[in-house]
Amino acid sequence: MADSEDEDRKPQSDEARSAFAPVGGVEQTTAPEEDHPSSEFTIPTGLRIPAAPEDKESSAFTTPQSYDGQQAVSAFTPPGGVPVVRLTKEAPWQDRMRTMLRTPVAERPAPEATQRHEDESGPAVPRVLDLTLRIGELLLAGGEGAEDVEAAMFAVTHAYGLDRCEPNVTFTLIAISHQPSLVDDPVTASRTVRRRGTDYTRLQAVFRLVDDISSEEVDVSPEEAYRRLAEIRRNRHPYPGWALTAAGGLLAGAASVLVGGGLVVFIAAAIGAMLGDRLAWLCAGRGLPEFYQFVVAAMPPAAMGVAISLLDLQDVRASAVITGGLFALIPGRALVAGVQDGLTGYYITAAARLLEVGYLIVGIVCGVLIVLYLGVQLDAGLNPETSIHSTDRPLVQILASMALSCAFAILLQQERSTVLLVTLNGGVAWVVFGALARAGDISPVAATAIAAGLVGLFGQLLSRYRYASALPFVTAAIGPLLPGSATYFGLLEIARNNLNPGLASLSKAAALALAIAIGVNLGGELSRLFLKGPRPQEAQGRRAAKRTRGF
Repeated sequence: MADSEDEDRKPQSDEARSAFAPVGGVEQTTAPEEDHPSSEFTIPTGLRIPAAPEDKESSAFTTPQSYDGQQAVSAFTPPGGVPVVRLTKEAPWQDRMRTMLRTPVAERPAPEATQRHEDESGPAVPRVLDLTLRIGELLLAGGEGAEDVEAAMFAVTHAYGLDRCEPNVTFTLIAISHQPSLVDDPVTASRTVRRRGTDYTRLQAVFRLVDDISSEEVDVSPEEAYRRLAEIRRNRHPYPGWALTAAGGLLAGAASVLVGGGLVVFIAAAIGAMLGDRLAWLCAGRGLPEFYQFVVAAMPPAAMGVAISLLDLQDVRASAVITGGLFALIPGRALVAGVQDGLTGYYITAAARLLEVGYLIVGIVCGVLIVLYLGVQLDAGLNPETSIHSTDRPLVQILASMALSCAFAILLQQERSTVLLVTLNGGVAWVVFGALARAGDISPVAATAIAAGLVGLFGQLLSRYRYASALPFVTAAIGPLLPGSATYFGLLEIARNNLNPGLASLSKAAALALAIAIGVNLGGELSRLFLKGPRPQEAQGRRAAKRTRGF
């Protein structure tokens, strides 16, 4: 037992001693380490830390505590000052709201409410936003361009005194965001456009409602606006179904006469178009998509042309019958709206609209190609080298172009008071095209663009005169300019296994279609240059919609 105690009292060897233990014979000048050493993040002795302020809710825009207003860097201001946008009340609301949309948010003037409110706090924000979305939904479903839809939505919120509103329109979705103040959360609402239709009477009524809301002379409360919207939705179409079918036949017959057909061709094209229209309505009632409706609607006119070729009737041109049927099916309305959205900077909506046009044209191509292929197999006398335009009947062609525009206006469900103006506008378009392409020997693409530009110019002026949308005065008037003959000959060449001439003819048809759309948009923009609109106080030029020099 004693031996074990002696062994415990023996000093430890150097190997067992810690490297931090003091060496024998050396005085220890530092205090021994505590049993619980402190962390390296411990606050040193003598360092004073200010007390933390109480936790209070603050906005992201609150000035930081380290900010010193006296030592802040001064903001850059142009030598001439920042131009102030002043909205002239004499200009139409479309121009005023376009200026607001194209102006940065920081430079927009404060809204001047044009509608009075019984409550001093103003109308309920969710109710105004819902009303705005419903108006935008009707406009977008009616085929209005994205910029015009956003301008109308901005006009409604501006009239009811809502500041800091941002509308956003795509092909099937419309949304609007409102921020009450810089410290409040934004309020956002959206609606989805499920169905689209062609009813320009309803479109005109919505434009009149927006014009009344943005006017100081007319008192339109949100409840009154809701009531008028309900009436617009309940209103029936101005023309019955049989009138629309007859208008489709008249359009195809007039188009066939426009490209050189006679009385027999007129009757055959009209019968083929009406049969195609009834078959398309039958497919729509069965729930088939629109693509298959166009496939079915394109087959009867082509079948009528093949039948006339097999009968070998003298002085009867089968190509004019098929071309007339194509005129009634080409989606000119969607094409013009798609190109217009692209030119105004709404690329997502433009891409969706043009994709829709592409699908519909493919459906027409499939329907016509099926019938033409059968006709080629039956040795039908379809001659693509035949001249499609007649040059010795200018008066007949002018009357045919006016009848085509009139029938197109009925198919678009326009108001009866606008049909005559559209008919005259379509006649002017064909006269200009014939004078440039025939007498002036100008390229058909350039002549089409110039004629479409005049259509857009006159349509925009007529819309300002009647305080309405420009679409009812433009879409039907471009009917005589649609590339029906180039499309037909391209499809015929493809059916005869001549791909290169067929693709060249289809490329010409695409160029003519783009010339129509660009001309219509350019004519509308030129018309605004001659009208008094909102301008900045300093810079007396119209603000561009997007960047102009690539940066």
